[in-house]
Amino acid sequence: MSRRKQLYEGKAKILFEGPEPGTIVQYFKDDATAFNNKKKGIITGKGVLNNRISEFLMMRLEEMGIQTHFIRRLNMREQLVREVEIVPLEVVVRNVVAGSLATRFGLAEGQVLPRSIVEYYYKNDELGDPMVSEEHITAFGWADTRDLDDIMSMALRVNDYLSGLFLGVGIKLVDFKLEFGRHWNEHEEMRLILADEISPDCCRLWDLKTNEKMDKDRFRRDLGNVEEAYQEVARRLGILPEGGPRDLKGSGTIQ
Repeated sequence: MSRRKQLYEGKAKILFEGPEPGTIVQYFKDDATAFNNKKKGIITGKGVLNNRISEFLMMRLEEMGIQTHFIRRLNMREQLVREVEIVPLEVVVRNVVAGSLATRFGLAEGQVLPRSIVEYYYKNDELGDPMVSEEHITAFGWADTRDLDDIMSMALRVNDYLSGLFLGVGIKLVDFKLEFGRHWNEHEEMRLILADEISPDCCRLWDLKTNEKMDKDRFRRDLGNVEEAYQEVARRLGILPEGGPRDLKGSGTIQ
């Protein structure tokens, strides 16, 4: 089989040219980074688990009427997605004080916010993904006011749904990061859709009873049992890979 053309490699995923025009193959790596790539490591089997978790969550959101880039899972580490033009923003939804929110404002971690807060960060690793306002976004042409209205509406809908879904399996959705992309249909009509992934890599997930962290903070803070935490999220969602978390070594699915 001929080798697929690699389009992009990020910190957690590799993108390859898809089998049909307008499609991309998204490959999930085991690589882990934190603090703007200053800390690096490997979380064994992370790519397998994130592929399955993101597939599950994207499909549930599609059922709720939120259009995503997800088409189907191809194998243990790859999924087929729609090609989009990524909006250069990280959209962070916060329900509970944690991470940089606690640091910036001197707040106690774990404090429930009076309402969900949506923040925007400019996607630029060299600049450290700085926080930006709507004024920055519209002035620099990253998105217009209509785009931002759509992004805000979708982000809050995603938050409402995922908060309830995780609550049902004993997990508190503390905060999470979303990315959006511009997708053109066959009539050349553009629509903003949910892109990237939704997984413990980009969500803070705490056990509802104990507040034990079940996400990448275990890697960031050297808490240990990182793989087990990701597996537990998948187990509670009922989506552990076939036969358990295997395929732990290989990048053999890349062609």
